[in-house]
Formats: sequence, C-alpha cells, structure tokens
Amino acid sequence: MKQSPLHSTHIRLGAKMVDFAGWNMPVMYRGIVEEHNYTRNAVSLFDVSHMGRLRFVGDDVEACLERICTRKLAGTEIGQCCYSHVCREDGGVLDDVIVSRDEDYWTMVCNASNREKIVAWIRRQTAGRKFGLIDETLETAMVALQGPLAVEECARLLPFEVKSIKRYRFKSGVLVTFNYAVYRSGYTGEDGFEIVVPAKAVPLVAPRLFGDEAGAEGTPIKPAGLGARNTLRLEAGMPLYGHELSEEWDSLTAGQGWCVHLEKDFVGAEAMRKLHAKGLGRTIVGLELEGRRTARQGYAVHAGDHAVGKVTSGCLSPTLGKSIAMALVGTEHADEGDELQIDFNGRRTACKVVKLPFYKRSKL
Repeated sequence: MKQSPLHSTHIRLGAKMVDFAGWNMPVMYRGIVEEHNYTRNAVSLFDVSHMGRLRFVGDDVEACLERICTRKLAGTEIGQCCYSHVCREDGGVLDDVIVSRDEDYWTMVCNASNREKIVAWIRRQTAGRKFGLIDETLETAMVALQGPLAVEECARLLPFEVKSIKRYRFKSGVLVTFNYAVYRSGYTGEDGFEIVVPAKAVPLVAPRLFGDEAGAEGTPIKPAGLGARNTLRLEAGMPLYGHELSEEWDSLTAGQGWCVHLEKDFVGAEAMRKLHAKGLGRTIVGLELEGRRTARQGYAVHAGDHAVGKVTSGCLSPTLGKSIAMALVGTEHADEGDELQIDFNGRRTACKVVKLPFYKRSKL
C-alpha cells in the first residue's frame, strides 16, 4: 500500500489505519462520533494526501478541460476553483473533480480510487494537443482543516493572510523554498481550507499541525480520520464516488445537474441532453429513517410491494441524532415527504424522502 507523507505522524498518534484505495490511511483516532462532533464544533485536521493531484500545462489546456469536464470552465478566473464531473460518452460518471486555474497552469484534484483511470482518460482525450499532464500526487501532501474555528486557526498558524480567500478560491505561492496552495473548500459541510505542500516539507509542517504545538493548551486542532469525513459529508448531502456517483449512471441522475452545462460540448453531453429531454427515470434523494438502524449501501428501497431503488449511503447522524441515508430511486417516488421502506435483510423500516442536505452550517 502507498503511504501518505504523514504516515509516521498517524502511527505516533495511535490512529487506526486501513487500506483505502490502495493507501494506508487513518480511519479514526479517538472514535468516529467524537471526531465528527469535534469537527462540527471546533476544528479538525484530515490527511487527504491519498487524493489525486494533477497539474496541466500547455496552450490547449483550457480548451481540453472544457471538453473533458461537464462544468463550464471558460471564463474561470485565476485563483478560482470549480467542482465538475468527468464522464464517458454515455454520461456515466468517471469521477467528480475540483478544477482550479492558476496563473500559468491548471490543477485537478480527483478521487484516490480513480486517479490512474482519470490520468489515462485525460491522456487519451488530449492526445496530439498542446497539453501536458503532471501527476504530483506522490510528491505532495494535502491536509484539510475543517470546522467553525478553521479560519481562525489557519490565520494564526499560516505565515500569510488567508481570511480574504473566498469560498472556492485559492492562494498559491512560495514560502521559503516550498511551493504551497491553500484552497478554501472541503468535504464536511463546514468552512475550512485544504492545503497542499511538497512531501519534503512535511517534516517542517507536521509538528506545527500535529505535534506538541498543536496539542498545547489553547490550540484546538485535533486530528480526524476518514470515518468522520464520511459521516460529515453524508450529513452535508455531498456525493461520494462509488456510492452516489458511478459509471452506471449519469450526472443528472446523480442529482448533480448544477455542475453540468448542457449548452456546451463535452464528453457525455449528447447522452445527457437526450436524457434531459426525455426526463429522468431515477434520481438521488435523501431519506430519514424511523428508529436508529443504519441503512447500508445496496439495501433495497420499497414503495409498498415494489422495489423502487437502492440505498447508496447511510449512517446514524451524530449531529442530528437520526438515521439518514441517500438512495437512488425512481423519480415517481422522489418527492419530499414520500413514504418508503428500506429492506433490512427481510425486515422493513419506514422512511420518508427529505430535502438535501440533511445538515447546513449556520453562517456567521
């Protein structure tokens, strides 16, 4: 398995490590619920170095990305980030990505499980063009500081101004001899930053974030693992590849039509135009369950005697104290308030369709 540049730090802090998409990553430190709640109320630090980090250079980069991505990228400002999908010709989602424009290049963050697939796909789509792809994943580290105190802590810890960075914007530069990039984004439903530095800079950065200084009185940062990251993103209604997103269905069916611009030509556009004109047969919805049992991916969703869909993700929400799930169901059963049932290995539990997201942070 691949190891994050922060691997030795996780071991020192007693993290429970698991295989995640071929990477040995921390799933939790003190417990998923504790780490989840701490993120909602203070600030947690997540190691997300397993995610793919790609850099694109060349005269044809913008035109090629416009063709590859569902999101309209023309007119993207320097320092701006855009969430998008990369799809097959039939609309099946290959991955969801964050594309960002810097002064002389563009970058893309993709999922760890899809990195090699996406790299190969982009290279095929850009063959013969003035388009260079540099995979920086193994040479860099990425961490996410998330929570209501994240901005305050980043402002205190980082030797440059970050409070002026707007949501889905970023700042890049050189500190001492190291390149860095700080993105105001995340995957928890909270405010915060994702920071990318060279792997060789980790020995200088890690002690400040994870070491004695981070554990000192008055410094609220605590590490959190991928387990809490999953429950946080589910409460926030954010899709996870392999769950709400898949090659088996398109971006519109996944409920992510807001990042699809059908008026432009991109790979998969024609298939999604036809689907849009015809009308969706299925869509992703939020479900609130009776009781406290957790619905697992693949559990059947029923309307009366008929199976009408399947669960894509589920958890007992630490913030809300309710069992919640997302599911792919027929659109005739997707209206808010529709009453359905989930099959727990032969026993049905009632649920109802609710508006996503389940949780939305209070704005200051």
